[in-house]
Amino acid sequence: MSAAAATEATLTSQEYIKHHLTNLTVGEGFWSWNLDSLGWAVFLGLVFLTIFRSVAKKATPGVPGKLQCAVEMVVEFVDGSDKDTFHGKNDLIAPLALTIFVWILLMNAMDWVPVDLIPWLISLATGMDMADIYMKPVPTADLSTTLALAGGVFILIIYYSIKVKGFGGFMKELYTQPFGHWSLYPVNFLLEVVTLLARPLSLALRLFGNLYAGELIFLLIATLGLYQLPLHFIWAVFHLLVIPLQAFIFMMLTIVYLSLAHEDH
Repeated sequence: MSAAAATEATLTSQEYIKHHLTNLTVGEGFWSWNLDSLGWAVFLGLVFLTIFRSVAKKATPGVPGKLQCAVEMVVEFVDGSDKDTFHGKNDLIAPLALTIFVWILLMNAMDWVPVDLIPWLISLATGMDMADIYMKPVPTADLSTTLALAGGVFILIIYYSIKVKGFGGFMKELYTQPFGHWSLYPVNFLLEVVTLLARPLSLALRLFGNLYAGELIFLLIATLGLYQLPLHFIWAVFHLLVIPLQAFIFMMLTIVYLSLAHEDH
């Protein structure tokens, strides 16, 4: 679907890209809500839960079907990654890792949807002009989504750090490392707090940066009109690596950070 057809020749290339990078938002400032990111994130989360629950209820010990086989492969892959990386005892980590991996994978996969397809369908259904439709279908290309995911991980890091080590042990870990001398405790505390805060921030920015850049390049390719198809195909094939890799990295770093939170030195 060409950019010219999508915009009905009313938008320049710059306006077209800016339009597609604008969320459907209500509210103002800090309390604004990106309804498209929230809606797609919730929808894809429900898709994940529905599929995995259905497979779990219908699982057979005999020869599995294709869907059951695919789900079992994903579960075994995540479970193996958890056992190799997490050295504590916590029954929450493996299900959490599975949820993070599959949910982020599905949200990232929305990057494969042609940029004009969903607005075009909305236009057909409602009669609205496509220039008036704001819809970003890739939740992980929205910094609000990735910060929320990383924030949830950060809360778990703090919770388990205090639960396993106690509040005193957690604070002692912050001000006694890496330098053991008492005179350097303030320096230690500053360094450790910065390191602690950098973990969720790096998680959020890494995922957002990769998906936002990928979406931006798809939009640049779409501005080529009828000549976009070969480049669109090549970039979509490249995303066969990018989309699962970013979900895997987020999952593995989550496991690593929670494993560190469970280590009581």
